[in-house]
Parts: sequence; C-alpha cells; structure tokens
Amino acid sequence: MSRVKTIHNSDWREGFLFLGNQLALDLLNTRPLQNGEPMEMLPDFGALLRWFQAAKLLSARDAANLRQKWGKSARAQRTLEAIRELREKLRKQVLAWEGGGAVRHSTVDELNRLMAEHPMRTRLKTSGSGSATELWFEARQPEDLFAPLAHSMAALFASAERSRVRKCDQCVLHFYDTSKKGTRRWCSMQLCGNRLKVAAYAARQRKRAHRAKAPSRSKNESASTRAL
Repeated sequence: MSRVKTIHNSDWREGFLFLGNQLALDLLNTRPLQNGEPMEMLPDFGALLRWFQAAKLLSARDAANLRQKWGKSARAQRTLEAIRELREKLRKQVLAWEGGGAVRHSTVDELNRLMAEHPMRTRLKTSGSGSATELWFEARQPEDLFAPLAHSMAALFASAERSRVRKCDQCVLHFYDTSKKGTRRWCSMQLCGNRLKVAAYAARQRKRAHRAKAPSRSKNESASTRAL
C-alpha cells in the first residue's frame, strides 16, 4: 500500500528532478533536455518504479513486489508507454493552459476515465492525540500506477493558481511558483536561476557603463560647439 505525500522542493532526488512543487509537473520534468536533445528519464519499467520511490509514492517493498511480479512483462511495458504518452499529452495541455487556454474536453474525459479505473483512496491516520486523513493507493499491478498521476493532474487543473504554473524561461522544465511575489521565471536557482541572475547583473553593468559615458560625450560635443 502506498501513500501520496507532499513533494518538497529540491532539484535532484535519486537521480530524478523534483522541482515542480506539483507531482504532475514533476512527471513532465522526467523528459528534460541535455545538450539540446530530449533525455528520457523513464526508459524502462524499472526506472518508472525508481521514480515512484523517489517521489515517495511507493515504498521499497511495494516497488520490489511490482518489479519481481511484473519485471519486463509486456503488461509493464504497455503501462510504461501509456504513462509516457499521457505525460506528453499533459505537456501540451499544460502549455496551452498556462497561456490562458481551457482544459480540453478530451483531457478531462481521459483523466476522469483514469481516475474512475484507478481511484485514489482515503483513510484516517492518527498520531498522538491528533487525527488526519490521507490519500493512498494500492499498487498490485502496473496499471495501478496511474492512480496518483491522474489524481495529481486533475488537482493541478482544478486547484493550482494558473498564473503560478509556468515553464522555465531558459529550459523545458515546468514548476509551480511558490515564491511570495510569484514572479519567478526560472526552474531552480541551481539549474537556471544563477544563469539568469548573472545575465541580469551583466546587463545592468553594461547599462550603467553606457550611462557613465553619455555625459562625457555631451561635454565633448558642447566643447566642440563653443570652439566653433
């Protein structure tokens, strides 16, 4: 049995990128660019299980059970391909949605179908004197992995503040901006933020240097006019 936990912001975890602040966006980020070429981080079913573990969606025991029972089966391969296909459909939809477009009816229908076929469950959890409910899913077969993915995608469109969901200005990674001002334009400080800040600093320095030279030119031009 597996629980869905909050994904905290960090760049890399177990070899995977987790900087989206939303599980659905972290799924999109499993196909980044390297040297200008797409890099598939989910090349096989084993990698998919490792990503689920890194995302804290599967325990090591659950992942091992799925790997042992299904391994390189055709069913596991079909599930992997279907998840990657869903990821790319979602990528196009998120880009359009970020730009102000509505969620397509076909996307809504597909997510509703997946959530009906692979639902998340709710259970009560107690800790000391307090109690809380949590979402969880049972991972017995490869298709069960759709449960948290479809749920997170639906939650993104239904609950996330659209203006804070965006693609990095410098790369293909997506993120949900949790900063106070909500004006971040880069995926993470480690990957693209530093480049943008350095570029902005260099631009400011060039602008200041240009302004510093402007009075000198004006003085020289005035002196030439007086000489005439």
